Amino acid sequence: MRRDIFQAISDPTRRAILVLLTSQAMTAGAIAENFDTARPTISKHIQILNECELIESNQQGREIYYQIKIDKMKEIDRWLEQFRKIWESRFSQLDTILSTLKNEKK
Repeated sequence: MRRDIFQAISDPTRRAILVLLTSQAMTAGAIAENFDTARPTISKHIQILNECELIESNQQGREIYYQIKIDKMKEIDRWLEQFRKIWESRFSQLDTILSTLKNEKK
């Protein structure tokens, strides 16, 4: 079954893994140390993130390091942009209303 990036980020543990990887590349063991779940569970989350191409793996000696793929994260940002424009418009409308109410009280 092929998953998409939005299925991948729907899980809070996978989102937390992505946040961890924003600062540095990490091994599966180092990632797992940050969670109170079994390592095989974290490995499954890593596998899903890898399948969705949100992270990539690089082998260095006997260790496999995982790092975030910025291009895929940009895809999420582009999708969110449509909502960001709506939010900004609504906030501007709210600012206008609040300014009007504030001026009426003076």
